[in-house]
Amino acid sequence: MADSWATRRGDSGQRTTGSGQRTGDSGQQTDGSGHRTDGRGGLGTDLHLDLPPGGGSGVRVALIGALRDAVRTGRLAPGTRLPSSRSLATDLGIARNTVADAYGELVAEGWLTARQGSGTRVAERVVPPEPAPPRTPPAAAVAATRPTYDLRPGEPDVSAFPRTAWLSAARRALIAAPNDAFGYGHPAGRPELRRVLADYLARARGVRAAPERIVVCAGFVQGLALLSKVREKAGHREVAVESYGLDVHWKVMRGAGLRTVPLPVDQQGARTSELDRSAGLRNVLLTPAHQFPIGVPLDPDRRAAVVDWASRVGGLVLEDDYDGEFRYDRQPVGALQGLDPEHVVYLGTASKSLAPALRLAWMVVPDHLMDDLLALKRTGEWESGRLDQLTLAEFIDSGAYDRHVRGMRMRYRRRRDQLVAALAERAPRVRVTGIAAGLHAVLQLPPGTEQSVVRGAAWQGLALDGLSRYRYRDEQGQRQERRQEPGGQPDALVFAYGTAPDHAFAGALEALCRVLP
Repeated sequence: MADSWATRRGDSGQRTTGSGQRTGDSGQQTDGSGHRTDGRGGLGTDLHLDLPPGGGSGVRVALIGALRDAVRTGRLAPGTRLPSSRSLATDLGIARNTVADAYGELVAEGWLTARQGSGTRVAERVVPPEPAPPRTPPAAAVAATRPTYDLRPGEPDVSAFPRTAWLSAARRALIAAPNDAFGYGHPAGRPELRRVLADYLARARGVRAAPERIVVCAGFVQGLALLSKVREKAGHREVAVESYGLDVHWKVMRGAGLRTVPLPVDQQGARTSELDRSAGLRNVLLTPAHQFPIGVPLDPDRRAAVVDWASRVGGLVLEDDYDGEFRYDRQPVGALQGLDPEHVVYLGTASKSLAPALRLAWMVVPDHLMDDLLALKRTGEWESGRLDQLTLAEFIDSGAYDRHVRGMRMRYRRRRDQLVAALAERAPRVRVTGIAAGLHAVLQLPPGTEQSVVRGAAWQGLALDGLSRYRYRDEQGQRQERRQEPGGQPDALVFAYGTAPDHAFAGALEALCRVLP
């Protein structure tokens, strides 16, 4: 009996055990293929695995997962021989068939190998490292860096989105939708929306458009990108932009191959007379109804001058009418497009009147651009949701859009009046401009104080932009020097009174007054 575990030396100088396994002079056991079967993983070796108590399929799944994790993490190295199914079953107190099934599945998956005379081993394979933990900061860290009041321009009061009315319009639109509305459709957008937009824009904004000249797109930036690509392809690779505006727009046009040229802005809007200074210039991007961010309308003489320039040189005016529905102390300024539909592209959006999440905007395009624009729009993922288009069409057609805009106009006017009254009382040195329309105001500061006020606002949990944030930057990111001529822009803040919900506006206004000089 004792001889079964005794060792004896054969003629070759190797010792053999009673089971026929050989060991070298070092005392390590080897099998016929030369693999080690000693304490590194042979029959009867210990293998720590955490399994739930009991038996059944749950234990089998747990065993497979435990073995797989042990291989993946490197706890079981490649080439390690596992205990026999009988031995492991005994150690774990489970059925041998459960272990055999688990081994078989892991062999099939490539985690283990099984060869006659060699037992079951960890496969010789490259195990990818565990993925790094996500770099998303903890929720507490995000909350700590989020401002209490974010009053930077760009969004309306999204808490006021007309959810009930929108849902009703969506239901009606879905019930009435024709079958082809669920297909890919025409690149210009759903005809139902183009029809109601033509009627609405003519009535409310003075736009001259037939439905066939309207193109629906997924936001203003997408429309700007499409137009920029079309103009670049036509060889018109230079575009004038207002010297104060949004850098994202400049970057989009540059990305399409256009070179941007700054057009000075004063208290009468863009200086359109300077367009003739560049002989090859054929494109200009303007915000004529409410210059962003200065907040002034384009002077009537300058409106006429830019249309005359476009007609004379065969140019194109891109009219960004981002918040034309919201005016308070003056008659609405009609769309520039109404003066010359063949040389002005009108761009409007639902992002300010409803919500940016809808990703719905529209362009009224001259006839001579339609074919090239639609051909480009067919080439990629340039479409916006067809069902949302149908919903907006129903929302406008039912009168709900007009009611919502009128209600928001009153709400924003009350906030603007509260802002003006609070500053007159608590910060009389600050002059408020650009308040006749839109969702933001410009607060003119004493010279040299803009950056310190912005930093002080951040300490109060108030996110604000200085006016210099919107000054033109070239392709290298260099900011244009502030002009010194009369009408040049002073140190100022751009305060978006339309962004915060009603319940937070009083707190935001109080925080603002604490940091103003």
